[in-house]
Amino acid sequence: MADGRQWTAANLNADSKPSYCYEDSELNCRRYGRLYTWESARQGCRSLGEGWRLPTDDEWRQMAKRHGGIGEDSDDRGHAAFTALLSGGSSGFNAVLGGNRSDDGHYERLQAHGFYWTATERDSASAVFYNFGLGGFALNRQIEGSKRMAVSVRCVRD
Repeated sequence: MADGRQWTAANLNADSKPSYCYEDSELNCRRYGRLYTWESARQGCRSLGEGWRLPTDDEWRQMAKRHGGIGEDSDDRGHAAFTALLSGGSSGFNAVLGGNRSDDGHYERLQAHGFYWTATERDSASAVFYNFGLGGFALNRQIEGSKRMAVSVRCVRD
């Protein structure tokens, strides 16, 4: 990627526990990758081999800036980054809208949102994540994601 780091080109699909296929469908895992709790996301990236890890909030933000910036950092409210980083966009990042699995086990927002963990914790129960939102055609930073929800993951190495 333009930030000088190597990012995975598809959502993580390693069977790290706990992780889930949307609606428990293997077809969804093949299309969108698995959904991971925050801790299993960290384990999943490490399973790729030496140097692979869950990216920090700052790494996500810097990568997005190279494509127009997230909602709070850009004049267009994150539209350019959303377009460039989404599947088929100019960046080659190919984010997909894989939805999430809530704390209580319900699957939500498939093909409406792509949520991605960062390694950056807010506190013992929450961490920062990024949200590709189809409704606003924008990439936004969310600061309080429950670590028990399961969302998509990209991994990075220097």
